[in-house]
Amino acid sequence: MHAYRSHTCAALNAANVGQNVRLSGWVHRVRDHGGILFIDLRDHYGITQVLVDPDSPAFSAVEKVRAEWCIRIDGLVKARDASLVNPKLATGEIEVFVQDIEVLGAAAELPLQVFGEQEYPEETRLRYRYLDLRREDMQRKMTLRSDVVASIRQRMWGKGFREYQTPIITSSSPEGARDFLIPSRLHPGKFYALPQAPQQFKQLLMVSGFDKYFQIAPCFRDEDPRADRSPTDFYQLDMEMSFVTQKDVFDTIQPVLSGLFEEFGGGRKVDTEWPQISYKDAALWYGSDKPDLRNPIKMQVVSEHFAGSGFAVFAKLLEQDGTQIRAIPAPTGGSRKFCDRMNVWAQKEGLPGMGYIFWRTGDNGEMEAAGPLAKNIGPERTEAIRLQLGLGLGDAAFFLGGKPAVFEKIAGKARNEIGNELGLTEKDRFAFAWIVDFPLYQQDAETGAYEFEHNPFSMPQGGLEALNGDPLAVRGYQYDLACNGYELVSGAIRNHQPEIMFKAFEIAGYGPDEVRRRFGGMVNAFTYGAPPHGGCAAGIDRIVMLLADEQNIREVILFPMNQRAEDVMMGAPNEPTNEQLRELRLRVLPPEA
Repeated sequence: MHAYRSHTCAALNAANVGQNVRLSGWVHRVRDHGGILFIDLRDHYGITQVLVDPDSPAFSAVEKVRAEWCIRIDGLVKARDASLVNPKLATGEIEVFVQDIEVLGAAAELPLQVFGEQEYPEETRLRYRYLDLRREDMQRKMTLRSDVVASIRQRMWGKGFREYQTPIITSSSPEGARDFLIPSRLHPGKFYALPQAPQQFKQLLMVSGFDKYFQIAPCFRDEDPRADRSPTDFYQLDMEMSFVTQKDVFDTIQPVLSGLFEEFGGGRKVDTEWPQISYKDAALWYGSDKPDLRNPIKMQVVSEHFAGSGFAVFAKLLEQDGTQIRAIPAPTGGSRKFCDRMNVWAQKEGLPGMGYIFWRTGDNGEMEAAGPLAKNIGPERTEAIRLQLGLGLGDAAFFLGGKPAVFEKIAGKARNEIGNELGLTEKDRFAFAWIVDFPLYQQDAETGAYEFEHNPFSMPQGGLEALNGDPLAVRGYQYDLACNGYELVSGAIRNHQPEIMFKAFEIAGYGPDEVRRRFGGMVNAFTYGAPPHGGCAAGIDRIVMLLADEQNIREVILFPMNQRAEDVMMGAPNEPTNEQLRELRLRVLPPEA
């Protein structure tokens, strides 16, 4: 017999009755039923109930074991009494009578329990992650992650892609986040960088004649933590294709992702129609470039109804350049109680409140508009607003005003809150949308300088001619895929022509020499017959987070950092030794007071 097991803890059933078996695993829990000891023995695959009575030579040894001890048992498989069969367990028809036991690893007093559904502080869970990962829910999520990655690989190979590995140690690049720098021992005073993405290398692969590339790629960015973002490293499905348009990229990745969500989505609806929404319209309608389309609410501009109206706050606001009033329709939200509740929410978000109108049945039996705004602007304007928004009896609308760049984000949050509060957002659904036509540049409000809004390697729509006009009017062949309020995919058709690239970077303040210094390898490659190419990257961690129905990305990462970008289990980051610093010719400055 094998040294540790003849079967896993999920393998035994009625067909094994009468067999002598060997199992190894962890003590999930121990129960004493009138002198007979029952142990739920657990491994990665499942649980088997084993038991021992005082007549067994192993009884005294079994008495000593505690939760999470790692043990090996030898025993005889017996059928459970029909009344004691556990249909929830794969091994629920049988139990194993222990004849011998070996303790493979005793466990100290546990800082967190594996058995049960107790909640523990995240710091405790991360410090003892190896215990946290033993829990059934964590085993399920990490298995899901592994299965998702395997499915992605199969689907990409099925699309004619091959997987290639790109370097982990490279040079710094302006990808929109801070680099992790690595000092060079062989070249004192110089630094490598961990790649924020395999961006340049995958483009160089296209120049090298590899028509279709993909990789499950690790990426490294020194970012501030968020619930849906890891502060140090993450994995993405990275892909690139030659001789393609934006539509070709969409047509390639859509069946891969839709198939993935159908396979692992637990029966939730997966939208087959993925609309294309311009970045400008997404900001207007949803207040976000990653809208949750499960929520049907679409915001509208209603400035004309408040200009010169009796509501002085909005009327005076509209006299300023660049301001507007937007309405957030709230179907079925037509009660003062709900409107007051949303006002309280707005105040918690730092707003003085939100203006609102709701439509109810008046004393005369007719529909009437109610609320402070309705009184101030009068029935004619409120009726025009109602007709524009397509609302009726029992509905409401909320209003925010100012410069869109200032209030768009909070308006988007209000839209989401209203959709959730009113039960308008479909929970058992994955709703996708391509966000397209991203602006290539943004302007610094203080210096007036132009900088890249998103990916600097995107081809501008209109090519070189477009770059000779207003930089803020330039749109890139750049796109994101939104799903349920999260950005899942980001990509672009690349700028593969050196003269267009030099001009694009010049507008952002990078002269030719600086471009050659930073991107010399890629710029030089583009002078030797670069094909048109494009691609995208899909966030693995975020995909699994959605499939697992989690709100926190750390729940689907094996060993994540905490919210201060610390590994409390391994003690990272830590201080280097003086010997290491001398070898690298570095000196650490004390932190600023």
